[in-house]
Amino acid sequence: MSELTLSQANQIVEAALAKGAELGLNPLTVAILDAGGHLKAFARQDESSIMRPQIAQGKAYGALAVGFGTRWLDAAAQERPHFVQALNGASGGTIVPVPGGVLLQDDNGKTLGAVGITGDSSDNDEAAALAGIEAVGLKANTGA
Repeated sequence: MSELTLSQANQIVEAALAKGAELGLNPLTVAILDAGGHLKAFARQDESSIMRPQIAQGKAYGALAVGFGTRWLDAAAQERPHFVQALNGASGGTIVPVPGGVLLQDDNGKTLGAVGITGDSSDNDEAAALAGIEAVGLKANTGA
């Protein structure tokens, strides 16, 4: 597979939202970016707060920026805060360095894009992202 399709991106969104419903999570916002960082698919559940679109995209963008899921960025923010501050400055403040941003990869490890989810705890956001990725048979990189 050479690129993430719109069909796959939409399936990831639907499966992630279904996982959120199954777990009884707060309203979720899901952003799927392609490998170039462009928005491919997006959904914001009713009653999501106003900054959720930016947070979801920031999680996905952060994963793409470093080539690891944002769980890695979360650890880096604690261990090397100067690095994450500089990275966020270089990106114009768009990176959200907490779990919930997961890389999408093919069987060969090629990055096809990223999923960013927000609305509940970071661990629950990441669980919904993983369910979405699993639904389309792609590999996930959480940065763990």
